Amino acid sequence: MGLFHPNYNNPGPGVRKDEPRKKGAARFFEILGRDMGDLFRANLLCAICFVPALALIFLGILGRAILLAVLGGLVGGFLLGPCYAGLHDTILRTLRDEPGYWWHTYKKAFRRNWRQSLVPGALLGFLLASQLFMGYFLFTGGQTDVASTALICMNVLLTAMIFPFLFSQMVLMELSLPMLIKNSLLLALSFAPRCIGAALVQVLYWVVMILFLPYSALWVLLFGFAFVELIVLLILYPVMDKCFGLEERFREQQAARDAKNREE
Repeated sequence: MGLFHPNYNNPGPGVRKDEPRKKGAARFFEILGRDMGDLFRANLLCAICFVPALALIFLGILGRAILLAVLGGLVGGFLLGPCYAGLHDTILRTLRDEPGYWWHTYKKAFRRNWRQSLVPGALLGFLLASQLFMGYFLFTGGQTDVASTALICMNVLLTAMIFPFLFSQMVLMELSLPMLIKNSLLLALSFAPRCIGAALVQVLYWVVMILFLPYSALWVLLFGFAFVELIVLLILYPVMDKCFGLEERFREQQAARDAKNREE
């Protein structure tokens, strides 16, 4: 059995059709126990693609070269985008309790979304590089400007509120980039309390990861992205289900597949 090529003679993970869905922390640990291998593999690919961006961003910060940091964010974002979309696809499938073999579904999602994920990935990398660069010199410069601090914090918060919706919609629906951004902004503002909570989880988590570097690097490589994204999407999934009818769509697709299998 390989890391990305499981033994197809064994049945894939799943849940019984009549099993009630758990909620809260019980749901989180249920998914971890059932799909940890899939989440680990998706996280590993995401982390590997993020290494070039992180290296160039920190070189730019250490060398006080904002152009290098921004370039690193853009280039690294191009690499990160498709794998970040793949991570969202993996997590959303686990939240829907969708059966299947991870590598097969991941490849299909990657081929379907990689082009569209390049620009959002680059935009996310650009914002991340800019925020890290400005935040580092603002908070280590000795003089903290209240207006600048508030502006950076608002920028970080909005980024963390919008991008989970953007990448989730990308893997769930076929929409143009302007429509993805518009929908994500409307969702973030319409359900502000829940979205702010999810954003704060992300921000605090990554602040801790950065503060504990290099000790946290191994955790990020193995499970860091998937862990926090699973928590965030558990918080935001009810919003997307309410607005887009995800569960109903999944039940219709599952019924169509079952009918096709019976005919065969």
